[in-house]
Amino acid sequence: MDADSNHPADDGAEKPVGAAGAGGGDLPGPPAQARAAALLRRPKLWLVPTVLTGLLALLLSLLYMGGIVNPNGHLRHLPIGLVNEDTGKPPPGQRQNVGTQVTAAIVANDTGGTARWRRLTRAQAQDELSSGKIYGALVVPADFTASLTALTTANATVRPTMTVLTNPGMGSLGSSLASRITTAAAQQTSATIGKQLTASPVTARADSTTRLLLADPVQVVTRIGHPIGAHSGLGLSAFYYTLLLVLAGFLGGNLISTGVDTALGYADTEIGPWHTRRPTVPISRTQTLLLKMAMTAGITVLTVSLVMVATVAILGMDATHLPLLWIYSYCASLAVGLGVQAINAAFGGIGQLVSMFVFIVLGLPSSGATVPLQAVPGFYRFLSVFEPMRQLSDGVRAILFFDARADAGLGRAWLMIGVGAVLALVFGFAMTRYYDRKGLDRLTPQPPAHPAGRPAAPA
Repeated sequence: MDADSNHPADDGAEKPVGAAGAGGGDLPGPPAQARAAALLRRPKLWLVPTVLTGLLALLLSLLYMGGIVNPNGHLRHLPIGLVNEDTGKPPPGQRQNVGTQVTAAIVANDTGGTARWRRLTRAQAQDELSSGKIYGALVVPADFTASLTALTTANATVRPTMTVLTNPGMGSLGSSLASRITTAAAQQTSATIGKQLTASPVTARADSTTRLLLADPVQVVTRIGHPIGAHSGLGLSAFYYTLLLVLAGFLGGNLISTGVDTALGYADTEIGPWHTRRPTVPISRTQTLLLKMAMTAGITVLTVSLVMVATVAILGMDATHLPLLWIYSYCASLAVGLGVQAINAAFGGIGQLVSMFVFIVLGLPSSGATVPLQAVPGFYRFLSVFEPMRQLSDGVRAILFFDARADAGLGRAWLMIGVGAVLALVFGFAMTRYYDRKGLDRLTPQPPAHPAGRPAAPA
């Protein structure tokens, strides 16, 4: 029979070997070791890991995919410029020129609310494209009425045009959504005008080629309204650079926290089969947090510098205002790192999970950097008000694509970095001071370990 079947200790409980052991003496032998097969039959061992990992997988799936799975269905009030430069006289029997009529019709026909049309001059539209306030624009040229009227005469030489201006600095998806909306509006305008022209008695006797032209008279031209560099990831480099800053702060903060706890004897070091525990250094929670935050401030200088070396110097990412970009990157990553240290100090062992949700899980789908906030559910728009990644990505995008303009999001980003850093300091030290006053020490100080792994004998 199998050896395990002769012993009722399959539940993994450790039992000393007495006189009946191999030694046959009165001294106990080493305790029996638990077996994995026996432990796997314990329901309680499965309960907590199963529930937590299942819940985490469900939440991650819902939060990540919920923000991107249906941008068209959630699209509301995407800001797009509408420019009417038409200076032509109203056609006979009409009070307004065609440009005024079609722009009014475009606004009135958007009953679904997918776009928030902003009536602007050409200069205003260019300024808002250059500051990231609009995702694109539709321009009716100055000669629109004149060239349209000329189509019904023998002197027709120029086909009327409407120009779609894109803004790739707002991200490939956001610019694409705006381009699709503006192109559809221009095509609808052309179809409406075409019906009026083909129904006119003046064009009833026109040849088939002319009638085909009159049925779709407006040419739609697409141009880049605010160009960005070729090495800008089609407008996504700002998002990925922001993600690097957040990950550097998040991972760096956790590595520093673990490293300090190990060095001070509050956590074990285990590498392969080797396990050590340093002597515990008596230190308060507040002083520990101060040490971790100071190290975070110093090490972030290195991590941010390496991020810029890798992205700008080695990979050739398009970037201007390099000194400002470095200072901004340092402050942004530092604010994240300070937040991680504060959360770890307050929540202990689950602090890494909490900070992951705060800075990563909830931040990615609410950043507005890949999918415009106007195209995500309302829950993510609510998160974007305070989630760090949204604030940081706006600042990075302003520096990389919009000439570091404050009104392009950089001003708000600086403000939110300051607010975030202050909140991390206040929250972290308030919690550690509270724990210290209550006498909630982390661990009972342990003596130095003997080289063989046993506690050293007292002197």
